[in-house]
Amino acid sequence: MVQALQDALAVALREDPRVVVLGEDVGKAGGVFRVTDGLLAEFGDERVLDTPLAENGIVGAAAGMALYGLRPIVEIQFADFIYPAFDQIVSELAKIRYRSNGQYAAPVVVRAPMGGGIKGGLYHSQSPEAYFAHTPGLRVVIPSTPHDAKGLLLSALASPDPVIFLEPKRLYRSFKEEVPVGHYTVPLEAARVARAGDRATILTYGATVPTAVEAAERQSRDGGGEIEVIDLRTLVPLDVETVLDSVRKTGRVVILHEAPRTCGFGAELSALVAERAMTRLEAPIARVAGFDTPFPYSLEHAYLPDARRVQQALEYVVGY
Repeated sequence: MVQALQDALAVALREDPRVVVLGEDVGKAGGVFRVTDGLLAEFGDERVLDTPLAENGIVGAAAGMALYGLRPIVEIQFADFIYPAFDQIVSELAKIRYRSNGQYAAPVVVRAPMGGGIKGGLYHSQSPEAYFAHTPGLRVVIPSTPHDAKGLLLSALASPDPVIFLEPKRLYRSFKEEVPVGHYTVPLEAARVARAGDRATILTYGATVPTAVEAAERQSRDGGGEIEVIDLRTLVPLDVETVLDSVRKTGRVVILHEAPRTCGFGAELSALVAERAMTRLEAPIARVAGFDTPFPYSLEHAYLPDARRVQQALEYVVGY
């Protein structure tokens, strides 16, 4: 995924002179996870800008750049560090097109590594997607594969709206797949069927997609039927029809995410299913999520939802 994202940034910088990359250590150091490695050498320091350690200033500057016609890509080193820029994102970027009645837009892409899996502890492992999904005017994208990471990032750059592009850091180097050379896009509003099935549906995104697939395959081997896994890809705009089509087909739903359970995005998915597909459900909706605690360091393995917890939820909904 690191290489796919790096390739997407290089393609965008080559194709569009309006694209600039800015953030802490994105230039000489190549980014804390090396996603921007090599970009400074190819494109120079007027298009790949190292910034001070000031997230509010970085995003505020990017908003101004966008209003003057540039296409800024902001890197926040860890999603946990995005909060100093929260006001610039939710009160400014998200509202510029609305408050100007469409006269102005702020097409800024804010990239940030999210989630656990690297022993980062409570200040380097948070999953803040629900905060931004709650804000009208923002798009929220979370890829789970190298192919999707590149295609979704290039789609985000074409969006007239600001995009919060959250990258699951434990997937950065966890597996490889073929990724097309050059420019291609993956639609922001299209979910992906990561695994087909008809016995139950798992709705998930980001780093928990591989976990969902593993649990589904275990369930199948144990005689629990074929489980469908829907990779949402984009939380806003959400592919509602793909979600509902799967739920109506299977009648059983497990919702999986790494963020804390209370008011996580799974609650919104639960409400959607209850409001639009209640009569097709054969069992209560089950949620598997992180716990309502700060993200732990030594107990990271206990906090992160694993295939065992997901399979327990599957057994509950299938056997209800």
